[in-house]
Amino acid sequence: MRKLVFFVGGAGAGKTTLAKALAARRGAALFDMDTMLRPAAVALMTQAGLDPRDRDSAAYKSLCRDLGYRITMDAALENVTIGNDALVIGPFTKETEDPQWIETELASIGATLEDVEVLVLFVQLKDDRQHYERIASRGLELDQYKLGHWHEFSQSSLVPRKLKWNIPAGSVLYFDNSGELDEQTIERLERFVYGAP
Repeated sequence: MRKLVFFVGGAGAGKTTLAKALAARRGAALFDMDTMLRPAAVALMTQAGLDPRDRDSAAYKSLCRDLGYRITMDAALENVTIGNDALVIGPFTKETEDPQWIETELASIGATLEDVEVLVLFVQLKDDRQHYERIASRGLELDQYKLGHWHEFSQSSLVPRKLKWNIPAGSVLYFDNSGELDEQTIERLERFVYGAP
């Protein structure tokens, strides 16, 4: 069965690192919302006279957020349509709160939860301080807005969430990524997504 796998969670949790490791191991298609939206976000924010590095303000969310999810999901669903497994990376804060969202997305390609296996990994860290340290240590220009507005950002983006989609409990993994990435970690993810070898 085709797989649509979501790596969701706050900035710095390691969503992208984990998804890339699994995609490399399995040859799955990878769709990172940050990567796919970046050129359009820079252009839109610049045209609006705003900071093109901003990825968290209300102005950014108004101009770019929904576009980013649409671009990412269209590309991922196109791959699912032709039989590829798709690994999708992003916070998906609003989407995971909508019980009908995933079924509406699948319906757009004539699919249902009966013929596409949807899996969700909530990638988490032990506390907000570890998020801050990881974000600061990666030294990305796009993170400067987050770090400069940390209280506002952490209150809106790092709160624990529960998935509201109508998928089996066994299709959701709350994954503590506080430790180092090693072979055992990748094998655990692989078992969750693809089952025992």
